[in-house]
Amino acid sequence: MIVISTAAALIGGVIVALLLVGATFALFVGLRAAAAAGSAVRANRRFEALFAAAPAIPVLAYGDGRIELTRTVADWLGLKELPGRIDELASVLPADVLGALKNDILAAHRAARGFTRAVTVPGSSRTLMWRGERAPHEIGIGAVIIWVFDATDSQREIEQLSAQQGDMRGAFEALTGLIEAAPLPMWYRGADLKLAMVNSAYVAAVEGANAADVVGRGVELVEGSGHGGPLAGAVEAREQGKPHERLLPATIGGERRSLKLFDIPLPTGGVAGYAIDIEDLEQAHARERRFAEAQRTMLDRLSAGVAQFGRDRALVFCNQPFRRMFAMRNEWLADRPEFDRVLERMREANRVPEVRDFPSWKAERRDWFTEAVSAFEENWMLPDSTHLRVLAQPLPDGGLLLIFEDRTEQVQLASARDTLLRVRTATFDNLFEALGVFAADGKLQLWNNRFRAVWELEEEFLSSHPRVDVVSEQVASKLAHPARAKIINELVRAATMERQTRGGRFELADGRHFEFGVVPLPDGNALFTMLDITDSRRIEQALRERNEALENTDRVKTAFVANMSYELRTPLTSISGFAEMLHGGYAGKLTKQADAYVEA
Repeated sequence: MIVISTAAALIGGVIVALLLVGATFALFVGLRAAAAAGSAVRANRRFEALFAAAPAIPVLAYGDGRIELTRTVADWLGLKELPGRIDELASVLPADVLGALKNDILAAHRAARGFTRAVTVPGSSRTLMWRGERAPHEIGIGAVIIWVFDATDSQREIEQLSAQQGDMRGAFEALTGLIEAAPLPMWYRGADLKLAMVNSAYVAAVEGANAADVVGRGVELVEGSGHGGPLAGAVEAREQGKPHERLLPATIGGERRSLKLFDIPLPTGGVAGYAIDIEDLEQAHARERRFAEAQRTMLDRLSAGVAQFGRDRALVFCNQPFRRMFAMRNEWLADRPEFDRVLERMREANRVPEVRDFPSWKAERRDWFTEAVSAFEENWMLPDSTHLRVLAQPLPDGGLLLIFEDRTEQVQLASARDTLLRVRTATFDNLFEALGVFAADGKLQLWNNRFRAVWELEEEFLSSHPRVDVVSEQVASKLAHPARAKIINELVRAATMERQTRGGRFELADGRHFEFGVVPLPDGNALFTMLDITDSRRIEQALRERNEALENTDRVKTAFVANMSYELRTPLTSISGFAEMLHGGYAGKLTKQADAYVEA
């Protein structure tokens, strides 16, 4: 039997433990190295995929003639095997191209000077762009990195653009010739809005020697400065990004002319412009306007109604008698209504004869525009017994002139008066305010339903046109203070006799409140108005009561806080004093825990 001492067993256990720890550490280091190697492999594969998908492929060249390139570049060059030296490219590149490429590589290697060179592979339409520069030391000492990418499409686009440039140059020369031959002054301003080009018409208008002289001296076609100056239109056009036109005077050939200037902003930042002489056109328009104004002034003085329609059958003019005759509002006429709409508005106003088939009747009147007859004349008997003589005269420009002569003036005036009274009565009766009109002698002339309802007066009483003092006696019982009824007499007298405007407030016996006023009218009468303000008074009273309640609540709160502050301060003072005495040892020495409580 073998006996192992305790010390030997302990030493053996320590050795086994050390071996176990060493094996564990070695396993950990091996696993971490394996993970790092796997990450490096994945990163390497990722970079290889990125290089394969990149539009530019790197090539490394050295000063001693060595070269490293990928299979993709070799395929672009038409090489079956990867070359190891740059001289091996002589089989696919011309000698002059290869020599220039070797010089570029040598200059980049020695002087760190980058280069760019386009290389066309013989026998192929492919164009390769080589861009090289000295490579960082991490890539290789003395190496030059060259990025090669296929520029075939770019080269083709350059050729297309060159062809387009030639076409545009030809078009520009043709446009320049057209501008030069144009009879209108034309010009071009650069981005600084200074003249950069003018045509022959511009030079002739400003009496310049030639285009270069005019541009050099900056001679403008029109005079002025600031907002009305020659640059104002160009500035406005460029700021708004759209053509701008304006009318300005100019002196051309010693004569004052009116020019319509057009400024067109260009994408380049400049502004092109041209001018049209409209002096003759303006003079013709002025003569036409003066003639038309004289004609319309004369037509306005006629007692007959006149309406003129243009070739588009829209109303272009009507005089005041026409507006009054057919009750046409100015705001409605300002929209230039068409002939059919005017007839329809006349029908709505009962100012056309009563017919069974109005659409057919309207179509017959529409034929007045196209008939070759010199004039049409007919009589209209309106529903209100008004007799109108209608004269329709076709105009040379395709328009139509209508003249309406009222032969029943007295009947029309009476009808207008009755209509006015009905409108006034309807307006009075539908107002929310209570209204009453008192004559200069104090009698009640007009009133509305609201006036009768507020004072609860009988219609028979009001129809007798009572005096103001009788009305005040009748309504005194309806007031909360009957004695205040006399104020109605005083206010009406002040408005009719002294022409003064006054007002005040009434409180009725049923609790309603009214605001009243008496206004003198131009005809010597007085207008008495009453407005119900009961709701506003109630709201005002409710707000006033709420404000008082808030003030009372604030006073109670203030008193409560003051009392609570006093009640809390007294016991807290006593507690603080006893705590200081205990801490000072007046009650004997305290334990550490008790002393901590006292300090707290």
